[in-house]
Amino acid sequence: MAVNAETSLDFDYKTFLARLTQKPGIYQMYDKTDQVLYVGKAKNLKKRVSSYFRASGLTTKTMALVSKIARIDVMVTNSEAEALILEQNLIKQFKPPYNILLRDDKSYPYIYLSSQDTFPRLTFHRGKKSSPGDYFGPFPSSGAVRESLNLLQKVFKVRQCEDSFFKNRSRPCLQYQINRCKAPCVGLVSEEEYLQDVAHSQLFLAGKNQQLIAMLIEEMEAASQQLYFEQAAQLRDQIQYLQQVQAHQAVSGESGDVDVIGYASNGELGCLVVMFVRGGRVLGQRSFFHSLGAEQSQLEQISAFLSQFYLSVNQVGYPKEVVLPTALPDSQCLSDAINRQAEHRLLFKHQVRGERRQWLQLAEKNAAQQLASRLADKQQVADRVNLLQQGLGIDTISRIECFDISHSSGEATVASCVVFGLQGAITSDYRRYNIKQAVAGDDYGAMAEVLQRRYQKALVDAEAALPDLVLIDGGKGQLAKAQEIFTELQLSHIQLVGVAKGVTRKPGLETLWLLDEQGQFKEIQLREPGALLLIQQVRDEAHRFAITGHRQRRSKARQRSQLEDIPGIGAKRRQQLLKFFGGLSGVKQASVQELSKVPGLSLKLAEVVYNTLHPE
Repeated sequence: MAVNAETSLDFDYKTFLARLTQKPGIYQMYDKTDQVLYVGKAKNLKKRVSSYFRASGLTTKTMALVSKIARIDVMVTNSEAEALILEQNLIKQFKPPYNILLRDDKSYPYIYLSSQDTFPRLTFHRGKKSSPGDYFGPFPSSGAVRESLNLLQKVFKVRQCEDSFFKNRSRPCLQYQINRCKAPCVGLVSEEEYLQDVAHSQLFLAGKNQQLIAMLIEEMEAASQQLYFEQAAQLRDQIQYLQQVQAHQAVSGESGDVDVIGYASNGELGCLVVMFVRGGRVLGQRSFFHSLGAEQSQLEQISAFLSQFYLSVNQVGYPKEVVLPTALPDSQCLSDAINRQAEHRLLFKHQVRGERRQWLQLAEKNAAQQLASRLADKQQVADRVNLLQQGLGIDTISRIECFDISHSSGEATVASCVVFGLQGAITSDYRRYNIKQAVAGDDYGAMAEVLQRRYQKALVDAEAALPDLVLIDGGKGQLAKAQEIFTELQLSHIQLVGVAKGVTRKPGLETLWLLDEQGQFKEIQLREPGALLLIQQVRDEAHRFAITGHRQRRSKARQRSQLEDIPGIGAKRRQQLLKFFGGLSGVKQASVQELSKVPGLSLKLAEVVYNTLHPE
């Protein structure tokens, strides 16, 4: 059924379109609450935006989008390529519900080779590239990085230890004993020989295996002619090892740095697989899932994915070529936008032969397999929810929330709330709460605080989703406290279940409790293993999420100086205090009179510092 825009929209689109420019740019659609619904780019703004308000031919999801529009903002750019870059920045900033959003936004791991050291080191790296040196990658996973580092350690024996460890050695470490390092830390290898090993490692990481092997063969022959037979034997072993590595590569017939895109969709969920080929070697792959947004065609989905992946997520480490399952009408625009960020021109190809054709077929097979596995997992979760629903005697369960508390002897208490639906974890609804009011170490008080904060806010927000089942990680005490809060908030219709560890504290032997109408504790016995497995899965996820937050908060608190909490003491005065007394310990031992001798510190401020550091 088509949307009648004139009757269903408060937005006066006719007047808006009449004044709209035909220049390239981006458009942002907002709802009545001023939330961004959708961000798009256009070569011709007037034509593109007008297409949303045509009388027929709109998809169901596009009609739903149009019915919510309250206003549209546009921004003109100099070119379509500029519009594409701006579009991706805004999508990443606002995460509009009708845009295709990648579910994997992790930074990619690299291998880092330092350049500032006399004896450079190789190491795993993830994050900003601030240190001087060479970065090789990106690799699809940390496992692929470690596999390459392990190989390099065996063949070329370049050090991988931390600088602090390297500079304080008086004798070789275990890596030297097992023949994986030449011990440059204690001078057992010359700088010239070591840098030659570093150069060989660079060639290997750059994918120039044939060139490297040819170079090693020349060095082996030269060493043999000079009667350096031990050196020639070491070079022979390196050559053989590299040849074995090449032989074990399933696809290494062609060279080049290529990303191969595989795609599969079932109409509601899409899966894109990026297979990484560097130097002709397949390093691995990464999968991305997305719920289909306003775009529906395969071309639009792949185009939206590529824009985000290369302009927002994977901002460095571009390949020279991307192999696609189909031709893209806007590939030139996308290529121009990427070339502004990459150091070389990136080519999109879809008609390929030979090895590249095999890579593409492999990527498409993996996308179909990943999608099938994801759908099977979702069906399994739905089946387990149904079993849990029957076991607890609840009419319906469409949303489960679970709470857990994590702390170290009362320090840095953090509560977690994880959410599961019929299709599994809803990670966008996960929340962490820093416990502020409850007494340190009081798990009951912490549980009461997090439930109060979570559901008071939900009751105020009319659009907030409330759960059908709430799991409390704890025994009778936590359950009773949760029931008390729910009664106070008039949420007694929501089923509460306490998940307590059994006597042996082993997974699968948990005790489940609920409170009946008379306030009596009742132990639950779930007969179906699938229902109990679901509870374990949700509880374990809540525990993981809570302990991760607790560790982050504890680490941040321990790295924070006590001087930062003193009013009137800024960064400059903190530095002066620490420098004057040689550290925080000296500041604590100083008297008020000694503190007042610090330049810029008055007697009154010295008293504030002293009293803050000595509350007793």
